[in-house]
Amino acid sequence: MSLIGILSAHWLLGAFFTATSMIGFIAGAGIVVRNSIILVDFAELRRRQGMPLAEAVIDAGAIRFRPMLLTASAVVVGSSVILFDPIFQGLAISLMAGEVASTLLSRMAVPILYFLSERRSERRRAVRDAAHREIVQTA
Repeated sequence: MSLIGILSAHWLLGAFFTATSMIGFIAGAGIVVRNSIILVDFAELRRRQGMPLAEAVIDAGAIRFRPMLLTASAVVVGSSVILFDPIFQGLAISLMAGEVASTLLSRMAVPILYFLSERRSERRRAVRDAAHREIVQTA
C-alpha cells in the first residue's frame, strides 16, 4: 500500500528511486504493519469482551484512528527536515508519501479484510458445529 504513494510521489516530484528510497520504503512498511497489527489486536480484544464482529471492527477503527494518524503525522513532519537534502531526499519522499498513502489505504483495507476473514471463519465454525450436533443426535 505504501508503494502506491511512494512511486507516485517520486514521479510527481521528478525524483529518482534510490537506495535511500528503498530504506524509507522498508521503514515505512514496518510502521504500517505495526499499526495494522494493533488495529486487528484491538478488534480481537473487543470480541473477547463480547462485542459482535461488526461493532468490534468499527470500534477498533474509530478508537485506533487518532494514534495511527499521529504516528503518520510524526513521520511526515520528521521526514520533512531532510526533504531537500540531495542524498536523503528519496528517504524523505518514501517515508512521507508512503505513510500518507498507506495510512489512508490501510485504514480502509485492514478492517474490511479482517471482517471478511472473521465472518468466513465464523460461518465455517457454525457449519462444523451443526454437522457435529447432527452426528451426535443420530448416534
